Amino acid sequence: MELDGFSRESFTHEGATRDVYRRGSGPGVVVMSEMPGITPQVMRFAERVAAEGFTVFMPQLFGTPGRPLSFPYAITELTRACISREFAVLAAHESSPLVDWLRALCRHVHAELGGRGVGAIGMCITGNFALALMVDPVVAAPVLSQPSLPLGLGAARRAGMHISDRDLAAVKERCAAGAQVLAMRFTHDPLCPGERFVSLRKALGPALESIEIDSGPQNPWGIPRRAHSVVTSDLVDEAGHPTRQALDRVLAFFGERLRES
Repeated sequence: MELDGFSRESFTHEGATRDVYRRGSGPGVVVMSEMPGITPQVMRFAERVAAEGFTVFMPQLFGTPGRPLSFPYAITELTRACISREFAVLAAHESSPLVDWLRALCRHVHAELGGRGVGAIGMCITGNFALALMVDPVVAAPVLSQPSLPLGLGAARRAGMHISDRDLAAVKERCAAGAQVLAMRFTHDPLCPGERFVSLRKALGPALESIEIDSGPQNPWGIPRRAHSVVTSDLVDEAGHPTRQALDRVLAFFGERLRES
């Protein structure tokens, strides 16, 4: 399927081929969509990244590109992900198998564009993927937006980072050598609990920059408790609003980590 303003190409790794939507020029940024897929809101975010002077690559991981967001659509795609062998949605200490394909895509992007490295942002079900992608040194600007895996109940899953011990050890080594990670959430988002950010801070220390936006009762911005998608569906694109500040920080982070000094 074609998307207005994006070119479509395919990328294959270990026999798995997916469409990738591309836009812009400059350092590469891989945008991994949230559930249920590449919605108009995700497209607008990608357009914003491209407008800042980056080349966006959006792989189609699930859903129908361009289809509007709806609750039934999201539930259908989430159910498919839960039974897919490419996702390990309940795993607190494992990385989803799909991460291997995404790492290969990041290497492909860097081989074509060069530069200091590649940016990667994951959202919701793909949010934790940006952390696991750091195992590959080409990923220089990882952003975790409302990382929502593992799903499910229990203290271990609420605190889980959805990354294998081996991958986490490699990430820690990179952080010790100067890598940085940006992570964002709404404070009352049940899909991205505060315990997960406690784990991230404990694991990554000063390498983690976290943004936690107040969505509690009577917060000064009127952000609803159900708020989940920081830079897409729940973005209020007004100067000074905390979600707009988060978006601006993401764009600045990509610039700091990817542009040649």
